[in-house]
Amino acid sequence: MKDKDLHKLSRFPKNKIGKIIGYDNDSLRMPNKIIEMGLLPETAFRVLYQAPFNGPMYVEFGDEKSRIALREEEGEFIIVEELN
Repeated sequence: MKDKDLHKLSRFPKNKIGKIIGYDNDSLRMPNKIIEMGLLPETAFRVLYQAPFNGPMYVEFGDEKSRIALREEEGEFIIVEELN
């Protein structure tokens, strides 16, 4: 990441509000389900919980406050920024 304000979702701090900027999918290996679940650019989100031992992270996103669980590997594809 060139811009220090950008993060991967897998490393985003818990309980902070962020926004999805785009995807790191140069290798074309990103699971389609990320887009199908509604994790689209410009979507606001919050990491609610990170399970121990690299377990799934629980993310709340969108105006409807949808909640999903993502594996760390899936979060590596999503580029986000923190909102103030």
